[in-house]
Amino acid sequence: MKKILIIEDELDMLEVLGDKFSAENFEVLKAKNGDEGLEVSLREHPDIILLDLVMPKMDGMTTMKKLREDEWGKTVPIIILTNLSATDEKLIMGMVEGEPMYYLVKSDWKIKDVVKKVKEALNM
Repeated sequence: MKKILIIEDELDMLEVLGDKFSAENFEVLKAKNGDEGLEVSLREHPDIILLDLVMPKMDGMTTMKKLREDEWGKTVPIIILTNLSATDEKLIMGMVEGEPMYYLVKSDWKIKDVVKKVKEALNM
């Protein structure tokens, strides 16, 4: 059973994604902000991380940067799931440095598409 961590501050989105991935036979870990997500990531070592960018306490780009500083975190697949489009120069540079596998704008994707991308990233 693959383990996914969903780091998302919108609780409705967190629940919907969690329920969908549970139904797809994933072990689901959840975090409501970047601080919590970083802690859970480094403790649980999920197979993949879904990461929101705009969150309280620690934003997604900072979370991704800190994950990439860890030996395990250097290679964990991360999929950015956000409402932001990647047009800001600082955001684009963070993406280049953090090397997420995919960048998905929430309004452009359905939940089943997110599941498909996660399965692709894990070669399932």
